[in-house]
Amino acid sequence: MIATATRIGKIRRMIAPIVLALSAGGVFAEVDPAKLNVNAELLAAARARSAATAAALLDRGASPDTRDRNGDSALQLAIRLGATDLARLLIERGANVDLRNLAGVSPLMAAAFHQRPEIVRMLLAARADTAPVDRVRKTAAIYAAAAGCVDCLAAMLDGGVLPDSRDENDSTLLMWAAGYGHERVIELLLARGARPELRDNRGKTARTIADEGRQLGALRLLERAGAP
Repeated sequence: MIATATRIGKIRRMIAPIVLALSAGGVFAEVDPAKLNVNAELLAAARARSAATAAALLDRGASPDTRDRNGDSALQLAIRLGATDLARLLIERGANVDLRNLAGVSPLMAAAFHQRPEIVRMLLAARADTAPVDRVRKTAAIYAAAAGCVDCLAAMLDGGVLPDSRDENDSTLLMWAAGYGHERVIELLLARGARPELRDNRGKTARTIADEGRQLGALRLLERAGAP
């Protein structure tokens, strides 16, 4: 039993630096296993939406990019919970604004999905990349259009996202908004030059999609815009 316990102790000491490296962003490095606790505490502080506690832990050496078993960083957790002050702190303290979780979801995608326009603007100001897709092949802009977060999408358009951006099925942002009946998003995209005549790989337009989904308000907007 003593020999077995000794072997287990050695194994734990060997893998501790690897576990910490993974939780800090996936870069393998020799690090102090004692920091495992402070990183775990940072994730707990993020779940508790406590910017003050997080700041103290960062001062003690916690990595702003520490991640949980799902690959969610403290920043991702802050975004999901709508903890704007905490998200701002983490970004200011060097959190990787493009660090994606195991599902390929970036902080910007998460902020768009959860309709956090203020955090979207913070991420874009920190040069978050709008181009990546997650495992289901969606971009942050698609999430904004599908969620109906007009302010999120407006910020991305201001940052250079094209109003006629498409997914792998050639569905445009306008089509996503039409399918969910998000009239304010449709109005925004049309005002920014989105073309309602475009078709996806099934030959459907945004108007067709709105009609099939019985999104009558969206349908009227698109008909007035001359959508086929």
